Amino acid sequence: MPDLTEQGCRERRKALVAAMHELDLPYVVLTRGESIQWLTGVYLGPLMQPSAAIDAQGQVTLVLPQRKIDTPAVADRIVGYEAKWHSTMRDDQRQASLQALAQAVGEGLDRVGGEFSVFPRYLDTDNQYAWVDIEPTLFRLRRHKYPDELAMMAEANLANEKMYEMAREIIEPGVNELDLYSALQATAVDTLGEPLTYFGQDFRCAARGGAPRDRQAEAGELYILDLGVGYRGYYSDNARTIAVDGDPTDAQLAAHNTLSQVFGMVESTVKPGVSCKAMFEQVQQFLDDAGTQGVSGVFNHHLGHGVGLAPHEGPHLNPYWDDTFAVGDYFTAEPGLYADDLRAGIRLEQNYVVTESGVELLTDWPLQL
Repeated sequence: MPDLTEQGCRERRKALVAAMHELDLPYVVLTRGESIQWLTGVYLGPLMQPSAAIDAQGQVTLVLPQRKIDTPAVADRIVGYEAKWHSTMRDDQRQASLQALAQAVGEGLDRVGGEFSVFPRYLDTDNQYAWVDIEPTLFRLRRHKYPDELAMMAEANLANEKMYEMAREIIEPGVNELDLYSALQATAVDTLGEPLTYFGQDFRCAARGGAPRDRQAEAGELYILDLGVGYRGYYSDNARTIAVDGDPTDAQLAAHNTLSQVFGMVESTVKPGVSCKAMFEQVQQFLDDAGTQGVSGVFNHHLGHGVGLAPHEGPHLNPYWDDTFAVGDYFTAEPGLYADDLRAGIRLEQNYVVTESGVELLTDWPLQL
């Protein structure tokens, strides 16, 4: 089974150290679990509170729960903290973890990078450090997916592909949303051969999305399945829409055909240096024009987003951001059209990685209704 590799972790370490030199940062403290996994390869899940520090020479100190101290990690020094007392989780895990980190790193620092949105300043009780927000830099570095990360995400996508195959076999009038949800989750677990670290997102029939209900699908409705799994901390995210009775209406077919054309636009346009906002605006105009020509539905959400250690990362194909595509970006393109006569709409979502000359499609599975 794929996992993050030592080579991949060391390459990411080099990228972070280079950024630290540009920012004149002698130390960076990491408190996000996904940042620590990205750097060291360690995934512990949401209940534990590891922490880490890296210096300008690339030496990594990692703090893990004492009971997890032997977890394989790409780090130069590993120290422990007590996450539990007599098998009970401590409420002050984060403080205990960072206190252990402070003791391991020592004093004499004057300028330190931290992840400000998740950084409790237990390390700074005497205001001895000048803190710099390192999060924008980390989010930028995380956009570039290394081969070991792509292998992890490919494994997660394998589960998605099998879920869609199963869904096409069992969706018919009368299928219960909760029963389908259970079957999808079982398929993902069987495919990956281990517990999922995430399972989402949209499982409602005749609706734009949401959690499954105790409701039966009806003939004529469309079933939007926007599926994602977590595989050892990495996410997948793609969507297909399925006609419940296998006999879509003319309006549904027209909307589906229009949305399918968006992927050709993405594949012919996206390359390093292209504006993500401009790509969104091009598709928005195309779908708006289709509406004036009689195609049902409105498109009123983002065109896509990056995926990786979070379900939404950069790049953002969204008018609220002004990102630029770069080599190594892993992103989704998910155009949708929604209207009552579509029962209640269609969303299709493909995954791509940006290459030196364009994009590579990673989800080449059936798109038909």
